[in-house]
Amino acid sequence: MSESTEGKTSAGVRVPMSDVVRFVGQLSHDLRNNLNAVELQSAFLNEVAEDAEVKGEVQRLRAMLSTMGSSLQRLTSLLATIKLTEMPYKAADFVEDLQSKIAAQFPEQSASIAWSVNVGDVSLLIDPQNLQQALLELFANAFAHLRNPGEIVATATVADGNFTFTMQEPKKDFAGSTEDWGREPFKQVAHGHYGLGLYRTRAIIEAHHGSFSVRHDPAASSLVLTVVLPVAAHA
Repeated sequence: MSESTEGKTSAGVRVPMSDVVRFVGQLSHDLRNNLNAVELQSAFLNEVAEDAEVKGEVQRLRAMLSTMGSSLQRLTSLLATIKLTEMPYKAADFVEDLQSKIAAQFPEQSASIAWSVNVGDVSLLIDPQNLQQALLELFANAFAHLRNPGEIVATATVADGNFTFTMQEPKKDFAGSTEDWGREPFKQVAHGHYGLGLYRTRAIIEAHHGSFSVRHDPAASSLVLTVVLPVAAHA
């Protein structure tokens, strides 16, 4: 034989992303059904248990079940089809809302962001909640990964009919490739993280008819992330 069965299988199997999404959705649904059944049983145990220590252990079990259920829900949300509810939204208000959300979610790290905002009075046609989550993911990703000392510079400008948001993250030594950032789900996984955050971010930005790009600037020792969105047409 010129080609063994082992050789055929070692090349890997290509699975369409739509099939992966459907599989994860069904698996999550099945697991959450089982978790709900266990939660009902643990609630019953909590009622009939008389020993305080046993009650405490049951409460901890229920907390773990709740965490597992939330993790599964988040996973399916990251893979869900993006459905936008667009509305005119002042670019200045959007950036201000983003700043407030970052300060609330990342109170310690937010002090390391230097903001430069010059967007005038223009509006965007956006789904504010979805787009805010997309940009929050960029900051969460920057805070979670090792970077060099220094500020993260966040810049928002408007020119030539486009709203441009740029984030410069201190990064002196960078050996990786930025070409496929946000295009390779599941490539880097760790406990509680499945390589879907940037994938979701890119999908949300592109659903808004925008673009997302990443490059490393050796001269400035920074990783530069750029989001470009069209400005809303005048009524």
